[in-house]
Amino acid sequence: MQHLDFAYAVSLIRTFVEDNSLVLTIRGRKYTPSFEFIVNNYCIKAKSVQTEVDAGYEGRDKIVLVEAKNTKVRNTIIRQIYYPFRQWQQHTSKKVVTVFFEKRQDMYLLWEYQFKDINNYNSIELVKSGKYKIKHD
Repeated sequence: MQHLDFAYAVSLIRTFVEDNSLVLTIRGRKYTPSFEFIVNNYCIKAKSVQTEVDAGYEGRDKIVLVEAKNTKVRNTIIRQIYYPFRQWQQHTSKKVVTVFFEKRQDMYLLWEYQFKDINNYNSIELVKSGKYKIKHD
């Protein structure tokens, strides 16, 4: 969490998502409302599933949800960004942006993902990515 908070404090998160109005407003565990989605042609019904958002930032026009890791990740479960994404889609009329954040040694890596079809779990696609090094004076 400290790496993510530092990245926010030095405006790395705001720079990556191109929104200077972002403020930390979401963090922690919640339960989803009911929703349905498709995975490989199967309909899944979810209700009251526990989710955790490492950090959520609200701006004038968007909400940015961040899943953070402090070590190199070889793979991750889409569920970690999909369920919070679906949850917040129902709580706001603002655009919901999902970001995966990773701290590796002295580098900060970010990936922004979107779901082309919010009802299709497999419709995830990479929007952009960035690799940053913060210099200390």
